Amino acid sequence: MAWTTDDIPDLTGRTAVVTGGNAGLGFETVKALAIHGAVVVMATRNREKGRFARQSILADAPDAAIEVTQLDLASLDSIRTCAETLRIQYPVIDILVNNAGVMALPYQTTDDGFEMQFGVNHLGHWALTCQLIPVLLRSPQARGVTVTSTAHHIGRSVDPGDPHLRNAYGPWKAYGQSKLANYHFAVGLQQFFATHRLDADSLLAHPGLSHTNLQMKSVTEGGGGWSAPLFSWLAEKVGMDPWQGAQPPLRAAPDPAARGGGVYA
Repeated sequence: MAWTTDDIPDLTGRTAVVTGGNAGLGFETVKALAIHGAVVVMATRNREKGRFARQSILADAPDAAIEVTQLDLASLDSIRTCAETLRIQYPVIDILVNNAGVMALPYQTTDDGFEMQFGVNHLGHWALTCQLIPVLLRSPQARGVTVTSTAHHIGRSVDPGDPHLRNAYGPWKAYGQSKLANYHFAVGLQQFFATHRLDADSLLAHPGLSHTNLQMKSVTEGGGGWSAPLFSWLAEKVGMDPWQGAQPPLRAAPDPAARGGGVYA
């Protein structure tokens, strides 16, 4: 029998943080975790959009406990501030869902000079996770979930001489590299937990082709080239609704049967 959000256990007393929680898969992840009793922090770059998303969920689930905090994964200063705020407000964090991401953008850099897709999708989440490790490890069953993509198959190992692809940039090449980095980061984090016998798990989630604004941004911002409109059309016509695409991270995050190092799709 297929796993569904109805199988999410009671999460009362647990705290979750979801990056990019104001839209798409992140929104559905926040909503489901909150409906099942968790206190959920919606970490979003645009605080106003986060507040609007929160009110949208509360209209359907008035008892949901949802907070909004500002997080710009393209800025190490913002990540540091967010992590400090979370550590003060939440002595224990049980679930961290590294969901936010950008796709197939024209060449851009983060505030710290990293290629944008590598910086936001991978390095930003790496920095956030590392700074939240102390409060995650206070949970008796901590879960870190990293959202990857089948695009990790087109990714290549990072070139130490040109990690930010300044000499060989391609929007899809950069996206694939960032998603492959997500994969190895999550696997490496699980190895760290296991090596040090820590009661925490790192898991991967692959949502598949979902109809969210991720594909549309690659069209409107012009980075995806000729294939961007095709992928956007496919996402609209045959892609899953966001609530369906959110099933993998929603299983990886709270399911007691989910195992560290596993990929849930």
